[in-house]
Amino acid sequence: MLPSIAPRPVRLELPFATLPGELVIPALAPGIVVFVHGNGSSRLSPRNQYVARRLQQAGFGTLLLDLLTPEEDNAFEARFDLDLLTRRLLGAASWLRREQRLHDLRLGFFGASTGAAPALNAAAELGSHVGAVILRGGRPDLALPATLGRVQASTLLIVGGQDWPVMGPNEQALQTLTGPKQLCVVPGASHLFEEPGTLAEVGDLAVSWCQQHLA
Repeated sequence: MLPSIAPRPVRLELPFATLPGELVIPALAPGIVVFVHGNGSSRLSPRNQYVARRLQQAGFGTLLLDLLTPEEDNAFEARFDLDLLTRRLLGAASWLRREQRLHDLRLGFFGASTGAAPALNAAAELGSHVGAVILRGGRPDLALPATLGRVQASTLLIVGGQDWPVMGPNEQALQTLTGPKQLCVVPGASHLFEEPGTLAEVGDLAVSWCQQHLA
């Protein structure tokens, strides 16, 4: 396990928006995972920050960013504007490809809760450019129609054993996805994975998946 690396603040200049982010690139990183938080959360989400640190310590790069400006985030409608969120995520992927030290890194997405939909939409759009998608307590049912069938990336669905509302949508998504896929249920975990040891298991699963599909 590598030592923790302090994140570097970055500003992504995208069409019609400048988005703040936190970038970590360990030496010799084979890939980078872009985090997509759910409605009402941010790049400072302690759960996503924890998983990001686990990936960093395993040698992977991470980018945590807010897909909405502060003004947009105050508008309830913007938080559920999946077209806008998907365009911003695609913009972040384009920004990574333009950066000299980052354009060769294999790309992955980590979507939490409602952030699953933009992650899947963007993965479907980018095709083979995305190696891995990981969803934690995700809502894949919010993705665009026919999106799941177009996702080529290896997709890991992580669901809490007590998170009944999202269990069905994830089981259905597993049947619809056509690429490499797996559903992992974390026993005793609720939607936020607040129970002892459950978030650590999410970290273990995420690291293992990236070692298989981004390394």
